[in-house]
Amino acid sequence: MGVLLISSPIVLIAVIAAAIVLCAAGTIIGFNMGVAHRKKVAEAEFGSAEEKAKSIISDAEKSASAKKREMLLEAKEENHKLRAAFDAEVKERRNELNRQERRLNQKEENLDKKTDNLEKKEQSYNKKLKALESKEQEIAEIKAEQMALIERISGLTAEEAKAILLKDIESQTRHEAAIMVKEIEQEAKENAERNAKNIVALSIQKVAADHVAETTVSVVNLPSDEMKGRIIGREGRNIRTLETLTGVDLIIDDTPEAVIVSSFDPIRREIARTALEKLIVDGRIHPARIEETVEKSRKEVEAIIKQEGESATFETGVHGLHPELIKLLGKLKFRTSYGQNVLKHSVEVSHLAGVMAGELGADVALAKRAGLLHDIGKAVDHEVEGSHVTIGADIAKKYRENKDVVHAIMAHHGDVEAQTLVASLVQAADAISAARPGARRENLETYIKRLQKLEEISNSFDGVEKSYAIQAGREIRIMIKPEVISDDGMILVAKDIVKRIESELEYPGQIKVSLIRETRAVDYAK
Repeated sequence: MGVLLISSPIVLIAVIAAAIVLCAAGTIIGFNMGVAHRKKVAEAEFGSAEEKAKSIISDAEKSASAKKREMLLEAKEENHKLRAAFDAEVKERRNELNRQERRLNQKEENLDKKTDNLEKKEQSYNKKLKALESKEQEIAEIKAEQMALIERISGLTAEEAKAILLKDIESQTRHEAAIMVKEIEQEAKENAERNAKNIVALSIQKVAADHVAETTVSVVNLPSDEMKGRIIGREGRNIRTLETLTGVDLIIDDTPEAVIVSSFDPIRREIARTALEKLIVDGRIHPARIEETVEKSRKEVEAIIKQEGESATFETGVHGLHPELIKLLGKLKFRTSYGQNVLKHSVEVSHLAGVMAGELGADVALAKRAGLLHDIGKAVDHEVEGSHVTIGADIAKKYRENKDVVHAIMAHHGDVEAQTLVASLVQAADAISAARPGARRENLETYIKRLQKLEEISNSFDGVEKSYAIQAGREIRIMIKPEVISDDGMILVAKDIVKRIESELEYPGQIKVSLIRETRAVDYAK
């Protein structure tokens, strides 16, 4: 019993092992049988696929062969069509070339015909040209014979006859021109001279102005010559301070009890003069006191400038001016031109222009305004580049003055042509004011040079025997050679001399040009 219990597990294990071996063997046998079956199935399918492939390839070859035949047929048809079209085009071009050839042949024939005609015409023209040349030669010979005959009869050559003819024509033309000029001048004088004289005379009678001659130096009187040393100061410090602050030159020389203040700027000179007089009266002269006095004098002069500008506007009745324009007008009190005070001159021009405007029915207020401001540029012409005319016009534009006033300023010296009646009136008033006796002044050297130049211009004309400047250069009397210049020619010569004087000389007012022609017959009784 005990043995059976021990051997039973061994048998069980052996049975289990045998069962496992059998299962494995069965699995292997089954697997091999499956593989063999699948192999047979695959071989059968491969054979079927190979047959199908062969069938497809055969069908494709048949289809490709058919397509190839179709394409060859289409290509042959297309080639046939292209060849037919090409043949038709070649035929058309050949026909066109034949037509062009026929046209060219026809044109060539026409050109040959025209060439023949031109050659015939050329031959005809050559014959006519030879005939004309022959006739021209005959005419030239006849003309030469006639000219020789005329010269023999008249005793003059062709050049001499031409000169005589031209001289006669020139003399006749000058005579007619002189008569025409005289008639025009006479007509203008008859229409304008009487009214102009009346207006100018009336204007001058209604306006009177004082003229103060100013110079570039002012003289300050001293109580004694000892004051000169105090003005100079220790090592010149006082005079240097005064000159630096005022911008003037102090001339201290041997002149007894006097110091000269020199400056081109009249306002600086006035400030320096006022300050120096205050220092002399005060007696305390040192740099600090000088600086204080100069500043006080500058304020006083500025007050005077403003007061003078307001007085000028009040006197002329011109209102509504910009404050800066009034200040500039006041500066003109210290400005002179040819010895004439510019502020007084401007006031006078304003009055004259206003009176003439009233006589002519023009705008009196506008004429006065333009006359008062016509020289406004002279207030700053030493500070700003340009002529006082241009500067004045720019100033008037800056302060929005009337465009007619600006134009009158631009035109009062003829820089531009006067386009308005007011501008013409300002020109006339300016000339009248400047032409007053004593209104203008020039130094002796300039005066002599002007007279010499005046006579030199007159003597440069042909037919002038001698000229004399008289009436302080306001008239030039010219003696004419009667055998050179006729009475009619004197008018034209006078015009030419006037033009030369106007273009080459600068002078105040106007210059009268008088030509004198005298014919004398002298004989002696023996």
